[in-house]
Amino acid sequence: MAPFVSVIVNCFNQGHYLERSVKSVLSQTFTDLECLIVDDGSTDNTRQVAENLISQDQRVHYFFKQNSGLPSSRNFGMQQAQGEWIQYLDADDWIHEDKIRFQLEYIPLAPAQDIVLYADYERVFIGANEEILERQENIIGSLTSAELTQRLLIPDFLADSPHPALQQAMLIHKSLLNKIKFPENLKALGDRYFGIDILMSGANFIYTPIIGAYYTKHKSNRTNNWNYMKQYYIAFYEFVSLNYPKLNKLCQIGLDFLIDEAIREREQENFARLSKIVPMPVHILGKNLKVNNKSSLRLLYSLISRTPRFLLYEKYRGPRSQKVLRFFNAEGR
Repeated sequence: MAPFVSVIVNCFNQGHYLERSVKSVLSQTFTDLECLIVDDGSTDNTRQVAENLISQDQRVHYFFKQNSGLPSSRNFGMQQAQGEWIQYLDADDWIHEDKIRFQLEYIPLAPAQDIVLYADYERVFIGANEEILERQENIIGSLTSAELTQRLLIPDFLADSPHPALQQAMLIHKSLLNKIKFPENLKALGDRYFGIDILMSGANFIYTPIIGAYYTKHKSNRTNNWNYMKQYYIAFYEFVSLNYPKLNKLCQIGLDFLIDEAIREREQENFARLSKIVPMPVHILGKNLKVNNKSSLRLLYSLISRTPRFLLYEKYRGPRSQKVLRFFNAEGR
């Protein structure tokens, strides 16, 4: 008989975390489940750890695939899953022992099609020596579909509330995943776009008030690299603009920030991509200048790119440029 819940644990060279993650699945108070370890081409001891876990509990299964990134691994895991409900979990994260039982109690009496059960979570900051530096509760609360959509379209660093659709904190009915996949060319922010995708499909999000997942943040995470993440934010907004143009206006906060940075840093390619999708008007120069149309925006980019940056941006003003500015300010009195 097929298990009711499938937990997909994705792992890439995280064998030293894998046992903790899988043990949090096997210790669930809800026991009618399977745990699928998807090894995304690891070169460490992931296979050995997985084989040891399989020997301890027959609910654990192991799959190896060529490295192709997290979204691809999640899609692969879903294809192997037998359960009616799907829980995604990364190998360096873990879940509360009562998470699955608690969330399943919120299934309505009506058929549970296209439902997402979502919970609160704790962000755990890990130091260079694997020590826990800080723990931060993230309480989401019950949000409407419109509120969830709006929040997902704002970068976390520009928002005053937690990311509301963390995969580790969710339990998803398989009917949704049969229709909608993770975008495999978004190796970062794929979760965010997936959240938009399923919301736009009419998915019913149900809030389950439990700290359900423990999401780790390491110094080595690639998401700490802004130049890396910036490219994926641009790609994310391009995806939204292409597939859901009616949401474009809701992207304004993120797009204003990105295009302002592209102008300041003279990133011509990024500016060209962003200027095609940013809704007008746009606010640049630290929101001090409002630009009403794209022709004016392109003209301003051309002018600003020829202007010494210290005249426009304080961050570029060293002692010498500050002295020059003081001189001209004094001359103008």
